[in-house]
Amino acid sequence: MDAEKTREELQAELDELRFQLEEASDTIEAIRTGMVDAFVVHGEKGHQLYTLKTADQTYRVLIEKMGEGAITLNKQGVILYSNSRFAEMAGLSLDKVIGKHFSLFIEGYTAEKLNNIIENRALSDYKTEETLICNACPSLPVLLSITNLNLEEGTALSILLTDLSLQKETQHVLKSKNEELEEARNVAVKLNNELEDTVTERTKDLSVSREHFMVLANNIPQITWTNLPAGQFNFFNQRWYDYTGLSFDETFEEAWTNVIHPDDVTYTREKFMHSISTGEVFEMENRYKRKDGVYRWHLNRAIPLRNESGELLFWVGTATDIDDQRKAIERKDEFISIASHELKTPLTSLKAYLQLMSHYKKEEVPEQIKSFIVKAEGSLGKLQTLVDDLLDVSKIQAGKLYFSQSPISVNELVSVCIENAGHMFPDSRMIYHPGTDFRINGNVERLEQVLMNLINNAVKYSPLNKDVILSVEKENHHVRISVTDFGIGLSPEQREKIFERFYRVDDKNFLTSGLGMGLYISMEIINNHKGKMGVESTIGKGSTFYVLLPLL
Repeated sequence: MDAEKTREELQAELDELRFQLEEASDTIEAIRTGMVDAFVVHGEKGHQLYTLKTADQTYRVLIEKMGEGAITLNKQGVILYSNSRFAEMAGLSLDKVIGKHFSLFIEGYTAEKLNNIIENRALSDYKTEETLICNACPSLPVLLSITNLNLEEGTALSILLTDLSLQKETQHVLKSKNEELEEARNVAVKLNNELEDTVTERTKDLSVSREHFMVLANNIPQITWTNLPAGQFNFFNQRWYDYTGLSFDETFEEAWTNVIHPDDVTYTREKFMHSISTGEVFEMENRYKRKDGVYRWHLNRAIPLRNESGELLFWVGTATDIDDQRKAIERKDEFISIASHELKTPLTSLKAYLQLMSHYKKEEVPEQIKSFIVKAEGSLGKLQTLVDDLLDVSKIQAGKLYFSQSPISVNELVSVCIENAGHMFPDSRMIYHPGTDFRINGNVERLEQVLMNLINNAVKYSPLNKDVILSVEKENHHVRISVTDFGIGLSPEQREKIFERFYRVDDKNFLTSGLGMGLYISMEIINNHKGKMGVESTIGKGSTFYVLLPLL
């Protein structure tokens, strides 16, 4: 016969190889699913049968379902068994894992290194961190737990691979939180310049740690606390315990509200819960009871600390004793009230005398004297305005800024103010286009006072462009009255303070008169009308002040 194999012989060999391949696939599947407890490997010395001494269907199901990767190696490092989790971690199907060398997945694990591990008879649990090479996906940090495994044919290795990705990520988050805590401590250092020099020098050499934070917190003059994101208190500094006289256990067993003045409890709780729910800065004034039973005013401020992703970590709060400052302000307000009332009478008399002089007819008054009288009346009018403002501030501080209210026409209100402004500021151009008339409930005199104050400011702070625009429009259930100028404008910092008492805009280009009370009084008047007042402004482009009043 010809030396070459016949077509039939080749077909027979092909069928035999196909049969062996199917048989091998069935065997691997049977081992993977736990149907059999043995595995045959063809080696240099022929076929070898591997079986687990403690193999059991229950254990195989357990291993198959576990969250860690589990494999078994022979002495040469060939993978005899793998659960589905290891194949998933490697990014391969199970049939492409079994029979492969372990060094394809963990570099450096040669047969020599594995034999050294196997030959160490004392080895019971060998742990090390390695990097698992993943097919078509990022490599994974894993913890290898290697244990000698006794098979019928000799010793092999059982390896568990635990995915450390989450642990590494957690370590990263902890590092980020530590960095934010360090930043918070640095902020605390800047806020507490009143620390004694000896304390400052002692804390400079402390490491950034909890001890560092405690030293700072316990030596500042303010009460300091921290809250968890949901609002639970978890720390008070020593200043709290010295002030309240409460122990650590008493502080957390007794209600926090027991220390707050009964009149301040409801408002404090509302403000605090609003900040907790919105993440906004908590800031308010209230009274805390000292250990001798005396209540003192404190300024409370708590800020939320967040990580890089914006997640709220915790709150840091301080309470600063401002009782002495409040009493000083009360004494100042009392003085202003008394002084303004005392000035009212001589001003009225002086105004009357000037009017008599200006209307004197018995003999001719020199023109120069008449001009002096006119100037005196103008100065007296300004002084009268300042005194009236002081009186209004006194009433606001005493809670006695009362006035009657009745239905009024917005168009009529604005038109009267436009007419008055035309006489007062002849060089400025008042622009107003009356539209739909709206009716509101209010006090005509007080609302005129507000609008004239806004017009006066618009003219005062617009040295070049003399146009002032007034507009009226409906906004939901309110009417919005706006006064727009094209003057110097306001910075963001100025916008935050513009409605504070005695605040004046500082501009080096020109000087302005007044005590900085007009907008403060206007805000209180609008608040008493159950309305709102605000400003929109850009430096160098002008400002728009507006009031929102409920429609009748």
